[in-house]
Formats: sequence, structure tokens, C-alpha cells
Amino acid sequence: MGPMNDAIRQRFSTRTYLDRPIEENTRNRLLDAIRSEGPGPFGHTTRFELVDLTNPEGRETRAAGTYGVIKGARQFIVAVTGRGEKSMEDLGYCFERIVLKATSLGLATCWMAGTLTRRAFARVVHATNDEIVPAICPVGYANPKRTARDGFFRFIAQSHKRKPWTDLFFDGTVGTPLNRQTLNHYAIPLEAVRLAPSASNRQPWRIVRESGTDIYHFYLKRTKGYGQVIREFKIQNIDMGIAMCHFGLAAIETGLTGEWQDMRPGPDGRDMEYVVTWRGSSPPIRVGCP
Repeated sequence: MGPMNDAIRQRFSTRTYLDRPIEENTRNRLLDAIRSEGPGPFGHTTRFELVDLTNPEGRETRAAGTYGVIKGARQFIVAVTGRGEKSMEDLGYCFERIVLKATSLGLATCWMAGTLTRRAFARVVHATNDEIVPAICPVGYANPKRTARDGFFRFIAQSHKRKPWTDLFFDGTVGTPLNRQTLNHYAIPLEAVRLAPSASNRQPWRIVRESGTDIYHFYLKRTKGYGQVIREFKIQNIDMGIAMCHFGLAAIETGLTGEWQDMRPGPDGRDMEYVVTWRGSSPPIRVGCP
């Protein structure tokens, strides 16, 4: 199907790592992926840093910045961005591309976001007063011995469960389920969205296709009261960027072409926020991060 589609299906959150460095060749390929990330679909650039926290000060940062749930990881990818409309969506989009590249290299990862992450890692990456650190990701080799802690947090996050198609994808209007049997190749990028990671596995994305077209409107359906304690950014906007990334990468590998547009269709009336539209096209049009 393609390396990114395979990575989407293979990736899972790992919380216990082998305490050893990433092999040099693999690390260099990961760094190439990190350094090649440009602006996201909305034009914001996210700065990514690969940091190694093996010294005493680093170990303190590692413990404080991962809520005590990550064990053994030495390397962390840190995302640094500015404040701006759709900056979180761009961060999620480009960060997930890096995460999937890491997966394709045989590395384990785990998305993490929150205030403790920001406070603990901002100094390590020399974030300025105009920058924030909304998310980090440990990266390394998974420990094959899963601990009771792994099982507990996996249960809490419900990361092994995904909502059915009928709850996420609609035809014409919310409430009319999209029939995957009639979609041909677009069933693949939509399934990639369904498999995408999200904070506490809330899966806040809703996608409405304009009936009979290759136009897909992406909406955010917020979980009430969730993530509102973080004033500088909203986690579920990052989730939307991750969903966009999965859709775009899966579409490209499936041979579909299109672009992200701001089409702003009329309000749906279902307490949803419009984010962006994928408009299928021919001949090919560039999509996503350059």
C-alpha cells in the first residue's frame, strides 16, 4: 500500500523504552525528516528539536516533562511554535509526519501534550517568550517487556479502541453515514483518519463529504470541558492536524490528488467548528508540508 500507509497501521503509543541510544544511521535519517519539515498547510512553521536527556539535569527534565509515565527513553522530539490561528493544526500535521517517519524506521513513539511538557522542555530547547512547546514525543526502541503501567495507561487512554465510520464520516450532512462501499479509493484515507491518534483517544474529527463529489469538509467536534485548562493552546486543534496529515499522506500514496482549501461551507448546526476542506483534483496539485 505504501510506507506511510503501513506506518499509520503499525504505529502505537509506547511508554516503556530500552535505555539505549538510537543507531547512528537511523538517527541521521530521523534528523533529515525533522530538518526537512517546512510550513504546514496553513502556513505556520514549527521548529522541531531532537534532544538527548542523559545527563543529570536532563534526567530531571525527562521525569518532570513526561508525567512519570515514560520510562527508559533518552531521546525526545520537541515541537516549538508561535501563537497564531491554525498554528496548532500545522504543528499536528507536521509533527505526525515525523512520527510516522520514525515508525517506518522501526522506532517507537508516544504523543504527549500539556502544561508540564511545556514547562519542563521549553528551557531545554531555548524557547523564546513568543514561543510555546505544546507537544513532545519520546522516540527510541520499544522495550519488549510491557509493564503493568503500560497496560494501565493504555486502558485509561482507550487507545486500542476507535469510533466506527458511522460516528465520524458523513454524506451531505451529519447524520447521514457515508457508505464506504461507494467511495473507491477514498475509503483508504478516511480509514487512515479513523486510525489517527488523538488526546485521550477522543477522535474529535468529523468529515462531511459533498454528496457525489471528491470534496471533504473537516470539522472539529470538541469534547466539552476537555483541554480547557491549557490557556495557550487547545490540544484538540493539534488532533485535527494529525487527522489532516493521515488523510493527505494516505491519499497521495493511493494515487489521489487534491489540495487543502478554506471553503467555509454553511454551519452544520451540530456544535462543530469548520477547519478545512480537501478538494480532490486532476491534474495533481501539491498538498501538505513541502
